[in-house]
Amino acid sequence: MSRLIVVSNRVADLDKPGGASSGGLAMAMGNALKESGGIWLGWSGRTAEEDGEPVFSEVGDITLARVDLSRQNVEEYYNGYANRTLWPLFHHRIDLTAYEQSFRDAYLDVNRTFARAIRSLVEPDDVIWVQDYHLIPLGRELRALGVKNRIGFFLHIPWPARELFVTLPQHEDLVWSLFGYDLVGFQSNKDLGAFTDYVETELGVDPSPDGLIDHFGRKLHARAYPISINPGEMVELGKSEAAARSEAMLRDRAGEEKIMLGVDRIDYSKGLPQKFAGYERFLERFPERHGSVRLLQIGQPSRGLVEEYRNLGDELAAEAGRINGQYGTLDWSPLSYHTQSYGRDALAGIYRAADACIVTSLRDGMNLVAKEFVAAQSPDDPGVLILSRFTGAAEQLGDALLINPYDKEQCAEVFAEALDMGRDERIARWQALNDSIARNSLTDWQERFTQDLRGTTHSGAKASAFAF
Repeated sequence: MSRLIVVSNRVADLDKPGGASSGGLAMAMGNALKESGGIWLGWSGRTAEEDGEPVFSEVGDITLARVDLSRQNVEEYYNGYANRTLWPLFHHRIDLTAYEQSFRDAYLDVNRTFARAIRSLVEPDDVIWVQDYHLIPLGRELRALGVKNRIGFFLHIPWPARELFVTLPQHEDLVWSLFGYDLVGFQSNKDLGAFTDYVETELGVDPSPDGLIDHFGRKLHARAYPISINPGEMVELGKSEAAARSEAMLRDRAGEEKIMLGVDRIDYSKGLPQKFAGYERFLERFPERHGSVRLLQIGQPSRGLVEEYRNLGDELAAEAGRINGQYGTLDWSPLSYHTQSYGRDALAGIYRAADACIVTSLRDGMNLVAKEFVAAQSPDDPGVLILSRFTGAAEQLGDALLINPYDKEQCAEVFAEALDMGRDERIARWQALNDSIARNSLTDWQERFTQDLRGTTHSGAKASAFAF
Protein backbone atom coordinates (compact mmCIF):
# COMPACT_ATOMS: atom_id res chain seq x y z
CA MET A 1 0.00 0.00 0.00
CA SER A 2 1.20 3.53 -0.75
CA ARG A 3 2.40 5.70 2.11
CA LEU A 4 0.09 8.21 3.75
CA ILE A 5 1.27 11.75 4.48
CA VAL A 6 -0.90 13.51 7.06
CA VAL A 7 -0.62 17.28 7.43
CA SER A 8 -2.21 19.26 10.26
CA ASN A 9 -1.52 22.45 12.18
CA ARG A 10 0.02 20.44 15.05
CA VAL A 11 1.51 16.95 15.18
CA ALA A 12 0.30 14.64 17.93
CA ASP A 13 2.90 13.44 20.43
CA LEU A 14 2.86 9.84 19.24
CA ASP A 15 6.49 9.61 20.38
CA LYS A 16 5.49 10.30 24.00
CA PRO A 17 3.71 7.90 26.40
CA GLY A 18 -0.05 8.26 26.00
CA GLY A 19 0.32 10.61 23.03
CA ALA A 20 -1.80 8.52 20.70
CA SER A 21 -4.79 8.69 23.00
CA SER A 22 -4.86 12.47 23.40
CA GLY A 23 -7.87 12.98 21.15
CA GLY A 24 -9.93 11.90 18.17
CA LEU A 25 -7.74 13.32 15.41
CA ALA A 26 -4.55 11.96 16.99
CA MET A 27 -6.04 8.50 17.33
CA ALA A 28 -7.50 8.39 13.82
CA MET A 29 -4.35 9.65 12.14
CA GLY A 30 -2.15 7.42 14.26
CA ASN A 31 -4.20 4.37 13.27
CA ALA A 32 -4.17 5.31 9.58
CA LEU A 33 -0.42 5.84 9.57
CA LYS A 34 0.26 2.60 11.42
CA GLU A 35 -1.60 0.67 8.72
CA SER A 36 0.31 2.02 5.73
CA GLY A 37 3.34 3.72 7.23
CA GLY A 38 4.00 7.32 6.43
CA ILE A 39 4.65 10.84 7.64
CA TRP A 40 2.77 13.28 9.88
CA LEU A 41 3.87 16.87 9.33
CA GLY A 42 2.87 20.05 11.14
CA TRP A 43 3.94 22.91 13.37
CA SER A 44 6.15 21.97 16.31
CA GLY A 45 4.46 24.44 18.64
CA ARG A 46 7.77 26.30 18.93
CA THR A 47 8.66 29.73 17.59
CA ALA A 48 11.87 30.91 15.98
CA GLU A 49 13.20 33.96 14.17
CA GLU A 50 12.00 32.48 10.88
CA ASP A 51 10.18 29.38 9.63
CA GLY A 52 12.42 26.33 9.87
CA GLU A 53 12.98 23.01 8.16
CA PRO A 54 11.31 19.79 9.38
CA VAL A 55 12.81 18.03 12.38
CA PHE A 56 12.17 14.29 12.30
CA SER A 57 11.47 11.59 14.85
CA GLU A 58 10.40 7.99 14.33
CA VAL A 59 7.61 5.97 15.97
CA GLY A 60 7.63 2.52 14.41
CA ASP A 61 6.80 2.97 10.72
CA ILE A 62 5.61 6.55 11.30
CA THR A 63 7.83 9.57 10.73
CA LEU A 64 6.87 12.71 12.66
CA ALA A 65 8.03 15.90 10.93
CA ARG A 66 7.75 19.10 12.97
CA VAL A 67 8.39 22.59 11.63
CA ASP A 68 9.19 25.65 13.76
CA LEU A 69 7.38 28.85 12.71
CA SER A 70 8.41 32.46 13.11
CA ARG A 71 6.86 34.40 15.96
CA GLN A 72 5.19 36.78 13.52
CA ASN A 73 3.69 33.94 11.51
CA VAL A 74 2.36 32.24 14.64
CA GLU A 75 0.71 35.49 15.70
CA GLU A 76 -0.77 36.31 12.29
CA TYR A 77 -1.35 32.83 10.78
CA TYR A 78 -2.54 30.97 13.88
CA ASN A 79 -3.85 33.59 16.30
CA GLY A 80 -4.76 35.82 13.37
CA TYR A 81 -6.22 34.38 10.16
CA ALA A 82 -7.01 30.91 11.49
CA ASN A 83 -8.57 31.89 14.83
CA ARG A 84 -9.63 35.51 14.43
CA THR A 85 -10.83 35.32 10.82
CA LEU A 86 -11.80 31.82 9.71
CA TRP A 87 -12.89 30.34 13.06
CA PRO A 88 -15.45 33.04 13.96
CA LEU A 89 -16.68 33.34 10.36
CA PHE A 90 -17.17 29.59 9.95
CA HIS A 91 -19.05 29.60 13.27
CA HIS A 92 -21.31 32.44 12.07
CA ARG A 93 -19.79 35.10 14.32
CA ILE A 94 -19.03 37.77 11.74
CA ASP A 95 -19.25 40.31 14.56
CA LEU A 96 -15.99 38.80 15.90
CA THR A 97 -14.33 38.25 12.52
CA ALA A 98 -11.16 40.28 11.90
CA TYR A 99 -10.15 40.98 8.31
CA GLU A 100 -6.49 41.97 8.14
CA GLN A 101 -4.25 41.73 5.07
CA SER A 102 -1.25 40.80 7.23
CA PHE A 103 -3.20 37.86 8.67
CA ARG A 104 -3.95 36.54 5.19
CA ASP A 105 -0.35 37.02 4.03
CA ALA A 106 0.99 35.02 6.99
CA TYR A 107 -1.64 32.31 6.42
CA LEU A 108 -0.39 31.87 2.87
CA ASP A 109 3.23 32.06 3.97
CA VAL A 110 2.84 29.18 6.45
CA ASN A 111 0.94 27.07 3.93
CA ARG A 112 3.78 27.59 1.46
CA THR A 113 6.32 26.63 4.14
CA PHE A 114 4.42 23.38 4.72
CA ALA A 115 4.10 22.78 0.97
CA ARG A 116 7.85 23.09 0.45
CA ALA A 117 8.51 20.72 3.33
CA ILE A 118 6.11 18.13 1.90
CA ARG A 119 7.53 18.52 -1.60
CA SER A 120 10.96 17.56 -0.27
CA LEU A 121 9.54 14.37 1.28
CA VAL A 122 6.84 13.12 -1.06
CA GLU A 123 7.29 10.04 -3.23
CA PRO A 124 5.30 9.32 -6.43
CA ASP A 125 2.82 6.85 -4.88
CA ASP A 126 2.20 8.74 -1.63
CA VAL A 127 -1.30 9.92 -0.72
CA ILE A 128 -1.59 13.23 1.13
CA TRP A 129 -4.37 13.99 3.66
CA VAL A 130 -4.61 17.59 4.87
CA GLN A 131 -6.54 18.44 8.03
CA ASP A 132 -8.69 21.47 8.82
CA TYR A 133 -9.14 25.17 8.25
CA HIS A 134 -5.57 26.16 9.07
CA LEU A 135 -4.40 24.60 5.80
CA ILE A 136 -7.10 25.20 3.17
CA PRO A 137 -4.64 26.58 0.56
CA LEU A 138 -2.10 23.77 1.02
CA GLY A 139 -3.40 21.60 -1.82
CA ARG A 140 -3.15 24.44 -4.29
CA GLU A 141 0.36 25.32 -3.09
CA LEU A 142 1.43 21.70 -3.59
CA ARG A 143 0.01 21.69 -7.12
CA ALA A 144 1.93 24.90 -7.85
CA LEU A 145 5.12 23.04 -6.84
CA GLY A 146 4.31 20.27 -9.30
CA VAL A 147 2.99 17.66 -6.85
CA LYS A 148 0.66 15.34 -8.78
CA ASN A 149 -0.19 12.90 -5.98
CA ARG A 150 -3.72 12.37 -4.73
CA ILE A 151 -4.47 14.98 -2.10
CA GLY A 152 -7.49 15.05 0.22
CA PHE A 153 -8.74 17.65 2.67
CA PHE A 154 -11.05 17.26 5.67
CA LEU A 155 -12.73 20.21 7.37
CA HIS A 156 -13.27 19.54 11.07
CA ILE A 157 -15.38 22.67 11.64
CA PRO A 158 -18.64 23.74 9.95
CA TRP A 159 -18.73 25.31 6.50
CA PRO A 160 -20.53 28.68 6.76
CA ALA A 161 -23.76 29.66 5.07
CA ARG A 162 -23.17 31.32 1.72
CA GLU A 163 -24.70 34.63 2.80
CA LEU A 164 -22.06 34.91 5.56
CA PHE A 165 -19.14 33.34 3.72
CA VAL A 166 -19.27 36.01 0.99
CA THR A 167 -18.43 38.64 3.63
CA LEU A 168 -14.88 37.24 3.59
CA PRO A 169 -12.63 39.34 1.35
CA GLN A 170 -11.34 37.15 -1.51
CA HIS A 171 -13.79 34.38 -0.62
CA GLU A 172 -13.64 33.18 -4.23
CA ASP A 173 -9.90 32.63 -3.91
CA LEU A 174 -10.28 30.55 -0.75
CA VAL A 175 -12.80 28.31 -2.54
CA TRP A 176 -10.48 28.11 -5.53
CA SER A 177 -7.83 26.76 -3.16
CA LEU A 178 -10.03 23.75 -2.46
CA PHE A 179 -9.80 22.77 -6.12
CA GLY A 180 -6.20 21.80 -5.48
CA TYR A 181 -7.63 18.73 -3.74
CA ASP A 182 -9.08 15.60 -5.28
CA LEU A 183 -11.43 14.96 -2.35
CA VAL A 184 -12.85 17.38 0.22
CA GLY A 185 -14.72 16.00 3.24
CA PHE A 186 -17.22 17.78 5.47
CA GLN A 187 -18.57 16.79 8.89
CA SER A 188 -22.27 16.73 8.00
CA ASN A 189 -24.73 16.86 5.13
CA LYS A 190 -25.65 20.36 6.32
CA ASP A 191 -22.06 21.54 5.84
CA LEU A 192 -21.81 19.81 2.47
CA GLY A 193 -25.06 21.49 1.48
CA ALA A 194 -23.73 24.92 2.48
CA PHE A 195 -20.63 24.36 0.33
CA THR A 196 -22.57 23.13 -2.69
CA ASP A 197 -24.96 26.09 -2.31
CA TYR A 198 -21.97 28.39 -2.69
CA VAL A 199 -20.69 26.42 -5.69
CA GLU A 200 -24.07 26.46 -7.40
CA THR A 201 -24.94 30.08 -6.64
CA GLU A 202 -21.58 31.86 -6.82
CA LEU A 203 -19.78 29.67 -9.37
CA GLY A 204 -22.78 28.53 -11.41
CA VAL A 205 -21.71 24.88 -11.25
CA ASP A 206 -23.99 21.92 -10.51
CA PRO A 207 -22.27 19.05 -8.66
CA SER A 208 -22.97 15.52 -9.88
CA PRO A 209 -24.94 13.13 -7.63
CA ASP A 210 -21.69 11.60 -6.32
CA GLY A 211 -20.26 15.02 -5.40
CA LEU A 212 -18.09 15.68 -8.46
CA ILE A 213 -17.55 19.39 -9.13
CA ASP A 214 -15.85 20.30 -12.42
CA HIS A 215 -14.57 23.88 -12.42
CA PHE A 216 -11.41 25.97 -12.73
CA GLY A 217 -10.08 23.25 -15.02
CA ARG A 218 -10.08 20.75 -12.15
CA LYS A 219 -12.34 18.04 -10.81
CA LEU A 220 -13.09 17.96 -7.09
CA HIS A 221 -15.21 15.44 -5.17
CA ALA A 222 -17.04 16.93 -2.16
CA ARG A 223 -18.70 14.52 0.29
CA ALA A 224 -19.80 14.23 3.92
CA TYR A 225 -17.76 12.03 6.28
CA PRO A 226 -19.05 12.49 9.86
CA ILE A 227 -16.18 11.96 12.28
CA SER A 228 -16.76 9.81 15.36
CA ILE A 229 -15.04 7.96 18.18
CA ASN A 230 -14.13 4.33 18.69
CA PRO A 231 -16.69 3.45 21.40
CA GLY A 232 -14.73 0.42 22.55
CA GLU A 233 -11.84 2.67 23.55
CA MET A 234 -14.13 4.73 25.80
CA VAL A 235 -15.43 1.52 27.37
CA GLU A 236 -11.86 0.43 28.10
CA LEU A 237 -10.99 3.86 29.51
CA GLY A 238 -13.99 3.45 31.81
CA LYS A 239 -12.31 0.41 33.33
CA SER A 240 -9.16 2.32 34.27
CA GLU A 241 -8.16 3.28 37.80
CA ALA A 242 -8.45 6.99 36.95
CA ALA A 243 -12.01 6.48 35.73
CA ALA A 244 -12.97 4.49 38.81
CA ARG A 245 -11.54 7.19 41.08
CA SER A 246 -13.27 10.08 39.34
CA GLU A 247 -16.62 8.23 39.18
CA ALA A 248 -16.49 7.23 42.85
CA MET A 249 -15.43 10.69 43.99
CA LEU A 250 -18.18 12.41 42.02
CA ARG A 251 -20.90 10.04 43.19
CA ASP A 252 -19.73 10.29 46.79
CA ARG A 253 -19.74 14.09 46.76
CA ALA A 254 -23.10 14.26 44.98
CA GLY A 255 -24.85 11.97 47.43
CA GLU A 256 -28.55 12.09 46.55
CA GLU A 257 -28.10 15.00 44.13
CA LYS A 258 -28.46 14.36 40.43
CA ILE A 259 -25.58 15.55 38.25
CA MET A 260 -26.08 17.42 35.01
CA LEU A 261 -22.74 17.57 33.22
CA GLY A 262 -21.17 19.88 30.68
CA VAL A 263 -17.72 19.31 29.16
CA ASP A 264 -16.69 22.02 26.71
CA ARG A 265 -13.78 24.11 25.59
CA ILE A 266 -14.21 27.72 26.69
CA ASP A 267 -15.24 28.90 23.24
CA TYR A 268 -18.06 31.16 22.11
CA SER A 269 -19.27 28.48 19.68
CA LYS A 270 -20.12 26.12 22.58
CA GLY A 271 -23.09 28.13 23.89
CA LEU A 272 -21.92 28.22 27.50
CA PRO A 273 -23.69 31.49 28.41
CA GLN A 274 -26.86 30.01 26.90
CA LYS A 275 -26.38 26.83 28.93
CA PHE A 276 -26.07 28.84 32.14
CA ALA A 277 -29.14 30.91 31.18
CA GLY A 278 -31.20 27.79 30.46
CA TYR A 279 -30.12 26.23 33.74
CA GLU A 280 -30.99 29.41 35.65
CA ARG A 281 -34.45 29.34 34.06
CA PHE A 282 -34.74 25.71 35.19
CA LEU A 283 -33.95 26.79 38.76
CA GLU A 284 -36.53 29.58 38.54
CA ARG A 285 -39.30 27.34 37.22
CA PHE A 286 -38.67 24.32 39.43
CA PRO A 287 -37.82 25.57 42.94
CA GLU A 288 -38.84 22.19 44.35
CA ARG A 289 -35.69 20.75 42.75
CA HIS A 290 -33.34 23.02 44.65
CA GLY A 291 -30.87 20.98 46.65
CA SER A 292 -31.44 17.85 44.55
CA VAL A 293 -29.56 18.70 41.35
CA ARG A 294 -26.25 20.27 40.38
CA LEU A 295 -24.80 21.42 37.07
CA LEU A 296 -21.14 20.44 36.86
CA GLN A 297 -19.57 22.44 34.05
CA ILE A 298 -16.02 21.60 33.04
CA GLY A 299 -14.69 24.44 30.93
CA GLN A 300 -11.41 23.50 29.31
CA PRO A 301 -9.21 26.57 28.65
CA SER A 302 -8.80 27.46 24.99
CA ARG A 303 -6.77 30.02 23.01
CA GLY A 304 -5.95 32.20 25.96
CA LEU A 305 -4.00 34.62 23.76
CA VAL A 306 -7.19 35.64 21.92
CA GLU A 307 -9.04 38.42 23.75
CA GLU A 308 -12.54 37.09 23.03
CA TYR A 309 -11.73 33.82 24.78
CA ARG A 310 -10.31 35.53 27.85
CA ASN A 311 -13.39 37.72 28.07
CA LEU A 312 -15.68 34.70 27.77
CA GLY A 313 -13.84 32.92 30.59
CA ASP A 314 -14.29 35.95 32.84
CA GLU A 315 -17.99 36.19 31.92
CA LEU A 316 -18.64 32.53 32.74
CA ALA A 317 -16.88 32.73 36.10
CA ALA A 318 -18.94 35.79 37.00
CA GLU A 319 -22.21 34.14 35.90
CA ALA A 320 -21.48 30.99 37.89
CA GLY A 321 -20.85 33.10 40.98
CA ARG A 322 -24.02 35.12 40.46
CA ILE A 323 -26.21 32.02 40.01
CA ASN A 324 -24.73 30.38 43.10
CA GLY A 325 -25.17 33.57 45.06
CA GLN A 326 -28.82 33.90 44.07
CA TYR A 327 -29.96 30.28 44.35
CA GLY A 328 -27.43 28.51 46.55
CA THR A 329 -27.63 27.79 50.25
CA LEU A 330 -25.07 27.09 52.96
CA ASP A 331 -25.06 23.40 52.08
CA TRP A 332 -25.84 23.47 48.32
CA SER A 333 -24.31 25.15 45.29
CA PRO A 334 -26.42 24.66 42.15
CA LEU A 335 -23.54 25.23 39.69
CA SER A 336 -19.98 23.93 39.95
CA TYR A 337 -17.75 25.53 37.33
CA HIS A 338 -14.22 24.17 36.87
CA THR A 339 -11.60 25.27 34.35
CA GLN A 340 -9.17 22.38 34.64
CA SER A 341 -8.38 19.95 31.85
CA TYR A 342 -8.94 16.25 32.60
CA GLY A 343 -7.45 13.20 30.95
CA ARG A 344 -9.78 11.09 28.86
CA ASP A 345 -9.56 8.24 31.37
CA ALA A 346 -10.73 10.49 34.22
CA LEU A 347 -13.41 11.96 31.94
CA ALA A 348 -14.74 8.46 31.24
CA GLY A 349 -15.55 8.12 34.94
CA ILE A 350 -17.05 11.61 35.12
CA TYR A 351 -19.30 10.82 32.14
CA ARG A 352 -20.42 7.58 33.77
CA ALA A 353 -21.31 9.28 37.05
CA ALA A 354 -23.51 11.92 35.39
CA ASP A 355 -27.28 11.61 35.14
CA ALA A 356 -27.35 13.82 32.06
CA CYS A 357 -24.90 15.53 29.72
CA ILE A 358 -25.83 18.92 28.25
CA VAL A 359 -24.33 20.02 24.92
CA THR A 360 -25.48 23.53 23.94
CA SER A 361 -23.20 24.34 21.01
CA LEU A 362 -24.50 27.19 18.89
CA ARG A 363 -22.58 25.84 15.91
CA ASP A 364 -20.42 22.74 15.87
CA GLY A 365 -18.85 20.64 13.14
CA MET A 366 -19.60 17.43 15.03
CA ASN A 367 -19.14 17.43 18.86
CA LEU A 368 -17.41 14.32 20.10
CA VAL A 369 -18.22 14.96 23.77
CA ALA A 370 -21.77 13.85 22.99
CA LYS A 371 -20.51 10.57 21.53
CA GLU A 372 -18.00 9.98 24.32
CA PHE A 373 -20.72 10.47 26.93
CA VAL A 374 -22.95 7.89 25.26
CA ALA A 375 -20.14 5.34 24.91
CA ALA A 376 -19.11 5.74 28.56
CA GLN A 377 -22.55 4.96 30.02
CA SER A 378 -23.56 1.87 31.96
CA PRO A 379 -25.93 -0.12 29.71
CA ASP A 380 -28.08 -0.99 32.73
CA ASP A 381 -28.47 2.55 34.05
CA PRO A 382 -27.42 5.10 31.41
CA GLY A 383 -27.57 8.86 31.64
CA VAL A 384 -29.48 11.08 29.22
CA LEU A 385 -27.89 13.04 26.38
CA ILE A 386 -29.29 16.56 25.87
CA LEU A 387 -27.97 17.78 22.53
CA SER A 388 -28.11 21.05 20.64
CA ARG A 389 -29.82 20.74 17.28
CA PHE A 390 -27.02 22.94 15.88
CA THR A 391 -24.31 20.29 16.22
CA GLY A 392 -23.27 18.04 13.39
CA ALA A 393 -23.81 15.15 15.82
CA ALA A 394 -27.56 15.87 15.84
CA GLU A 395 -27.81 14.38 12.32
CA GLN A 396 -26.74 11.00 13.72
CA LEU A 397 -27.96 11.16 17.32
CA GLY A 398 -31.64 11.88 16.89
CA ASP A 399 -32.56 9.77 19.92
CA ALA A 400 -30.99 12.36 22.21
CA LEU A 401 -33.22 15.07 23.68
CA LEU A 402 -32.66 17.81 21.10
CA ILE A 403 -32.79 21.44 22.18
CA ASN A 404 -32.48 24.96 20.84
CA PRO A 405 -29.92 26.58 23.20
CA TYR A 406 -31.37 30.03 22.50
CA ASP A 407 -34.74 28.94 23.94
CA LYS A 408 -34.42 29.15 27.73
CA GLU A 409 -37.95 27.85 28.29
CA GLN A 410 -37.39 24.76 26.19
CA CYS A 411 -34.02 24.12 27.85
CA ALA A 412 -35.61 24.31 31.32
CA GLU A 413 -38.36 21.87 30.31
CA VAL A 414 -35.94 19.41 28.70
CA PHE A 415 -33.61 19.52 31.72
CA ALA A 416 -36.55 18.51 33.91
CA GLU A 417 -37.60 15.82 31.41
CA ALA A 418 -34.11 14.32 31.44
CA LEU A 419 -33.98 14.17 35.23
CA ASP A 420 -37.43 12.54 35.41
CA MET A 421 -36.91 10.05 32.58
CA GLY A 422 -37.60 6.46 33.58
CA ARG A 423 -35.00 3.73 33.38
CA ASP A 424 -36.65 1.86 30.48
CA GLU A 425 -36.76 4.96 28.28
CA ARG A 426 -33.21 5.87 29.19
CA ILE A 427 -32.01 2.42 28.19
CA ALA A 428 -33.97 2.48 24.91
CA ARG A 429 -32.62 5.88 23.93
CA TRP A 430 -29.08 4.96 24.95
CA GLN A 431 -29.20 1.72 22.97
CA ALA A 432 -30.24 3.54 19.79
CA LEU A 433 -27.55 6.19 20.28
CA ASN A 434 -24.84 3.65 21.06
CA ASP A 435 -25.78 1.52 18.04
CA SER A 436 -25.50 4.56 15.79
CA ILE A 437 -22.03 5.38 17.11
CA ALA A 438 -20.90 1.75 16.79
CA ARG A 439 -22.04 1.65 13.15
CA ASN A 440 -20.06 4.80 12.36
CA SER A 441 -16.85 4.58 14.36
CA LEU A 442 -13.70 6.67 14.09
CA THR A 443 -11.98 3.80 12.31
CA ASP A 444 -14.85 3.62 9.81
CA TRP A 445 -14.52 7.37 9.17
CA GLN A 446 -10.80 7.14 8.55
CA GLU A 447 -11.13 4.08 6.30
CA ARG A 448 -13.97 5.54 4.22
CA PHE A 449 -12.08 8.76 3.56
CA THR A 450 -8.71 7.19 2.73
CA GLN A 451 -10.29 4.51 0.52
CA ASP A 452 -12.25 7.14 -1.40
CA LEU A 453 -9.14 9.30 -1.70
CA ARG A 454 -7.05 6.46 -3.04
CA GLY A 455 -9.83 5.64 -5.51
CA THR A 456 -10.29 9.22 -6.70
CA THR A 457 -8.81 9.93 -10.12
CA HIS A 458 -6.57 12.99 -10.16
CA SER A 459 -7.60 15.42 -12.91
CA GLY A 460 -3.99 16.16 -13.85
CA ALA A 461 -4.75 19.81 -14.60
CA LYS A 462 -1.92 22.29 -14.16
CA ALA A 463 -2.03 24.87 -11.40
CA SER A 464 -3.73 28.09 -12.45
CA ALA A 465 -2.35 31.58 -12.07
CA PHE A 466 -5.51 32.46 -10.08
CA ALA A 467 -3.96 33.80 -6.88
CA PHE A 468 -5.29 33.66 -3.34
